[in-house]
Amino acid sequence: MKNTFGESVALTIFGESHGTAIGAVLDGLAPGIPVDEDFIARQMDLRRSVGALSTARREPDTVKLVSGVFQGKTTGTPITFLIENQDTRSRDYGELAYKARPGHADYTASVKYRGAQDYRGGGHFSGRITAGIVAAGGILIPALKAKGISVGTHILRCGGVSDRPFGDLSADLEKLDGLEFAVLDDSKKDAMTQAITEAKNDGDSVGGVLETAITGFPAGVGEPWFDTLEGVLSHALFSIPAVKGVEFGAGFGFADMRGSQSNDPFRSSENGPVTLTNNCGGILGGISNGMPIVFRCAVKPTPSIYKEQQTVDLNTGEDTDLQIKGRHDPAIVHRARVVCDSIAALVLCDQLAVHFGTDWLGL
Repeated sequence: MKNTFGESVALTIFGESHGTAIGAVLDGLAPGIPVDEDFIARQMDLRRSVGALSTARREPDTVKLVSGVFQGKTTGTPITFLIENQDTRSRDYGELAYKARPGHADYTASVKYRGAQDYRGGGHFSGRITAGIVAAGGILIPALKAKGISVGTHILRCGGVSDRPFGDLSADLEKLDGLEFAVLDDSKKDAMTQAITEAKNDGDSVGGVLETAITGFPAGVGEPWFDTLEGVLSHALFSIPAVKGVEFGAGFGFADMRGSQSNDPFRSSENGPVTLTNNCGGILGGISNGMPIVFRCAVKPTPSIYKEQQTVDLNTGEDTDLQIKGRHDPAIVHRARVVCDSIAALVLCDQLAVHFGTDWLGL
């Protein structure tokens, strides 16, 4: 398994859901970047399980900065984030050693690792491992902000309920900053939470769509063909558990347009060419064009549900049924939002370091 992403600014994740600890190592980040531990804690709170809409597993997710930070700034050496697992209940997963949960990586993990994997709570495949990504984002997002680059994500759709799309990006990103349940239209929160609650009461789960916008990103970053900016972002975004679709700008909507509708007309401005529309989501030919980067991620329903499901006994090869126990999220889209921000920040920092040089973020 490859656990590292990035060329210049690289993140390695480690740990298992019910192991001693999880975490991440962030390498290649320039020295001198301010580190706000309160901001890191706030980001972790956005990912943590809270209230009836999330799993009953309550982890404090306190981040220990083991290396790479001194006197409130990055040193330029690898930064290690360590997060202890404190609220595990491994007995709930005894049966899953040989019964593959539908929608989970249990079967594929068993094949790849020949049965040696830690299956408790999904092990290394668990969404819990994203805590290390969010911890790293707690440094990367402010580093981008200091360069005039903002990243924000809202829940565009959940349980059949739709939020409004992005409008005034400056105001919308400011509104989303720190929101526990990230919707732009406040009236949609209750309808979404009701849909999640209804699924939970039925022993089921719901999915959703996350929409992300990035402003202030300079033109000219990215490569044609095999390392396009969309390609690198998609590569990272598909690493988020449950993300099964990514589209940029108009995305699949292009299929129903004519060229006269889909093309983004150019006009001059004091800061260089701009486009009047942004159907291409801020990227042309795999390279940023200076317009906001906009993309959406489809998040599948949480696969751990309490309804009886069909599966196979991996020991005997026989068909059997499975009733999942334990503590699970009826929806993860609201918690995945900050993971999406953090993954995007990692890609942007890496791409900027490749384009402008490693020290650019710290200057």
